[in-house]
Amino acid sequence: MPCDVLAKRLANINQIYTQRAYMRPLGVAITLISVDDELGPSLYKCDPAGYFVGYKATSTGPKQQEAMNYLEKKLKKKEHAPGDWKQVVELAITTLSNVLAVDFRKNDIEIGVVGIDGSDKFRKLTVDEIDERLVAIAEQD
Repeated sequence: MPCDVLAKRLANINQIYTQRAYMRPLGVAITLISVDDELGPSLYKCDPAGYFVGYKATSTGPKQQEAMNYLEKKLKKKEHAPGDWKQVVELAITTLSNVLAVDFRKNDIEIGVVGIDGSDKFRKLTVDEIDERLVAIAEQD
């Protein structure tokens, strides 16, 4: 099932819950990520009010607006995040670090990636791989 179809279906269900007085409204933001044969990588976010939209990059949580502003500046007029998976992971770490004002250590974060080495499998980066990305970020500064 394409990611946009699933996002629309979930948004419709969320919308129903906002319209009925006897139903408890849903309070969960949903982020959907997929790699489709036809559309390629897709990223959609559904909010509890029933609104859904596709993104190049997104954030959810207490400081989501600050993170979205940072990502918007970095990705303005670009179709997607430039570079290979390593540079995309570095952008994500840098975004979190700047928004939260925290310098991460290798054991502080967990990172999952899809599509490394041409496969569509999801895997979690090891502590050593995360440390490599943190060192690369430190060397850029």
